[in-house]
Amino acid sequence: MAGLRRSRPTPSPVVPKLLQRPPTDSAGWPRQEPPWLRRGVLLVLAAVTAYLVALWLFDHLRGLLGLVFLAWLFAVGIEPLVVALTRRGLRRGVATGAVMLSLVAVLVGFLAVFGALLVDQLSQLVTVLPDAVADVVRWVNRTFDTTFEASDVVAALNLTPERVQGLAQDLAPGLVGILTSLVGLVFQGLTFLLFGYYISAEAPRLRATVSTWFPPRHQPVIATVWEIAVDKTGGYLLSRLLLAMLSAIASGVLMWAIGVPFWLPLAIWTGVVSQFIPTVGTYLAIALPALIALSDQPIDAVWIVAFGIVYQQVENYLIGPRITARTVNVHPAVAVGAVIAGAALFGPMGALVSIPVVAAVQAVIETYGHGYELAEVEQGTPPDGGVPDGGAPDTPPGGQLRDDG
Repeated sequence: MAGLRRSRPTPSPVVPKLLQRPPTDSAGWPRQEPPWLRRGVLLVLAAVTAYLVALWLFDHLRGLLGLVFLAWLFAVGIEPLVVALTRRGLRRGVATGAVMLSLVAVLVGFLAVFGALLVDQLSQLVTVLPDAVADVVRWVNRTFDTTFEASDVVAALNLTPERVQGLAQDLAPGLVGILTSLVGLVFQGLTFLLFGYYISAEAPRLRATVSTWFPPRHQPVIATVWEIAVDKTGGYLLSRLLLAMLSAIASGVLMWAIGVPFWLPLAIWTGVVSQFIPTVGTYLAIALPALIALSDQPIDAVWIVAFGIVYQQVENYLIGPRITARTVNVHPAVAVGAVIAGAALFGPMGALVSIPVVAAVQAVIETYGHGYELAEVEQGTPPDGGVPDGGAPDTPPGGQLRDDG
């Protein structure tokens, strides 16, 4: 034992790094990191960060963005009037200012004549609306022998006393509320007019700036699409506003003549809803005035419904085609679907602009799309030119069929 020497461990041979085997998985295949993995992870993190920042900015700047969007709609809406004045020799800035001053003067005149009456009637209408709904439910139960509960209908319509009281206070505030609301309204109005003026006055320069972001071969397409979108949106809004004004005036005269309470806000409701909600807007518009009239004088509700039906026919065949002949041409089913989709995605503002957007897309497709003429096919002849069903093949010139057998 004493003569045995303790053996030293034999050192492992040094293997160069190039000759070392890379780590492998359970199947023996080498595990290598894809070259795009790090870049892909960084891109995903950057996209998520950008999305969160954009969401934060949108949440904090929602009011300003909504105001700018309304100003853009206003600028697009007055575009036909501005273009008409510029064709008469006015500079674009002067024409935009003249149109805006004229509209502001009309609005101020309307508020001076009907402003106090409108606010008073609107606040009273909100206060008595639950009682009106209850009266209508009781009338329906008596007339049609039904068993509806007025309280359930009022609750389903969210016309609770707290809700009604809050709306009435908002419409008829105190002195401090009036001053606060007035200052805020004036500030928002001036901001709206400022954005609307610059968007309208600088529209050609803005279009040129946007076109420079694209290659030269695409710039004519961008300019054409821009012009179509502005033309369709502006024409639609202008025609809808004119039709809404005519509908509100006609409905207001009728309701004032037969003594329907709260005739002014109901007339404005009828004009706006009947024009900016396609197809079913007319029936929704006359539902509220008929409801209020039904709770007061049931015969007045009949007059309102009859007037709405007659006026709708007159508008569809006489007034509407003359005003909207140069604006949008969208199928009613497509219009209803566009409004529903716009309201589901972007709320009331989406419902407002859905139809002109669809009309602009349709116009662009018609401008740059390629269609073919429908081929005429004789009755009884198959499209491929073969033998009709149940018939014999055509005979060759000479009158006899060739027998290949």
